[in-house]
Amino acid sequence: MKIKIVHFLCLAMLVACFSCDNDGWLERDPKNIIDDDQLWNDPELVVSLLANYYDRIPSMHGVFYSGGMAEIDDAMWSGHFDQNWRNDFQYGNDYGRYWDYTFIRDINLALENLEEFGTEISETQKAQFNGELRFIRAMVYFEMVKRMGGVPLVTEQLIYDYSGNPEYLQVPRAKEYEVYDFIFEEMEAIKGNLSSNEGSRTRANRITALALESRAMLYAASLAKYNNLMDTPITLPGEEVGIPASMATGYYEKALAASQEIIEDSGYALYNQNANKQMNFYEMLMDKASSEIIFAKDYETSLKTHGFTFENIPRSLTDDNEYPTNLTPSLNLVESFDYLDGSDGTLNIEDTDGTPIVYDEITGIFDNKDARLYGTVIYPGTEFGGSPVKLQAGVAVYQESGAYELLTAQELGSTYDDGGLFTGADGPQDNAQFVSNTGFYMRKFLSDASGASLRGVASQNWWPWFRLGEIYLNAAEAAFELNQPAVATGYINTLRERAGFPENSIATVTLQDIREERRTELAFEDHRFFDLKRWRVAHEVWDGDESNENAVVYGVFPYRIVRPGHPDNDKYIYQKLRPTRFRRARLFRFANYYASIDQGVLNNNPKLVRNPFH
Repeated sequence: MKIKIVHFLCLAMLVACFSCDNDGWLERDPKNIIDDDQLWNDPELVVSLLANYYDRIPSMHGVFYSGGMAEIDDAMWSGHFDQNWRNDFQYGNDYGRYWDYTFIRDINLALENLEEFGTEISETQKAQFNGELRFIRAMVYFEMVKRMGGVPLVTEQLIYDYSGNPEYLQVPRAKEYEVYDFIFEEMEAIKGNLSSNEGSRTRANRITALALESRAMLYAASLAKYNNLMDTPITLPGEEVGIPASMATGYYEKALAASQEIIEDSGYALYNQNANKQMNFYEMLMDKASSEIIFAKDYETSLKTHGFTFENIPRSLTDDNEYPTNLTPSLNLVESFDYLDGSDGTLNIEDTDGTPIVYDEITGIFDNKDARLYGTVIYPGTEFGGSPVKLQAGVAVYQESGAYELLTAQELGSTYDDGGLFTGADGPQDNAQFVSNTGFYMRKFLSDASGASLRGVASQNWWPWFRLGEIYLNAAEAAFELNQPAVATGYINTLRERAGFPENSIATVTLQDIREERRTELAFEDHRFFDLKRWRVAHEVWDGDESNENAVVYGVFPYRIVRPGHPDNDKYIYQKLRPTRFRRARLFRFANYYASIDQGVLNNNPKLVRNPFH
């Protein structure tokens, strides 16, 4: 009886509410939901939505992804042993897979809603927002095509009609070149509508659109040329993979034209604010007034910071992290930086007879190197943020036999019997965690701002999607491939002069010069993996051969000489080593040129064809 009474009272109250609702109380719109009319007619709300979409632009080894940066040949993982699989893996069939049609749908929906509901904003404003959305969509398609090959080109919502037949929703893959053509055509269509964003480094504008053209067209051209030069080109019958060789020249011309338009634009210039060329290269990426940055993902408030410095600060400099030092650069990368006299960047560790070369200073082996090395890597004898980084592996005790006994201490920062430093507070140590296993630390992207390595503060420096240094390299490569060696040489020498090389240090540039410049100038900026893929040399560089020094990560350790009474006492020698934690040579297979499509995606759309070798 009590239950029935409660039910009756609730029903009576509900009826009373309906009967007395003269103002339509139950029919009122909720106050915490923004409808389409409100959203698309309020520029501030649209910008907020765009901020979310800009934030979702994908990358592979970029945007401060320490783990991904440790999976190629420029660095290794020196952090927690649990993630040592990064030093003991092969690129799987799905490595680099990216297939994000949820994001594409979101952008397409936004474009349609902007057109339908944006009736109260100006046509100029609407065209700008339309252009930004299409730029972001093109970036997403570029990220997909360079990993997957041709993908379905979907530019409007696909809405199911509940007819029981979803076939009309099953869009086949476009030809690989059609996706690149789509990106170019989109940028050409929108670049004139983005004038309101001129000068912005965080939103799309005309120069940003040209930068995407510069990069994407260079990729397409490389694939058209170098894939077809393989003994067996990688193709599919429907050209979902494989661009005709005849298209290479046209793509190179588009890449060069876009690059030169940017270079000649007075709003951007190579960064040259610091006469110290070593610090200049480091500061170029840290200075948010940099004239070189074209487009960046910014971090500027306590609500949006990143942990790259927290994760990779040299061990002795950490503020409150007992587990620092995850990503440590390789000797392979260090040796790719030439000496300023033009000689090869290989470090002079031993004489031809195998005798260690003695250096007066611990930095001696790195003297007169390309200034970009200092701006990229912390090496022995240098400092960071005004504090010395104490890198010394141990001592080299001279023996009567004429050899050195190399001794290391388990305790970092310890003192040897002669009262001098034994092993530095920053190592390096072999087979250890949270200390460099290679002899180097990261400098590039590492913030020296106060509190940048604090857990609750973190870093606010930005991630560069596009910068002028890359555009010079794109222009040089495209010009070279178009048989314009003088033009290519000029662009490369301009970059090298910024790095401390003498004027016209290269008389006539070669393709190998251009490729080496890309590695040193753009290290850790999410280019190397894709560069080796588009040139179709990744399977040769990372061939899985343990004797191939390109496929194995190496390090170099400095030792202080202990030889009392001799002029060499307290000088330094170096030892090259393969870190114990690096367990398997990198192996890139033909299957890795295009990542596999997830089986669930294939099941849902029978019109899709698999990628080669999958």
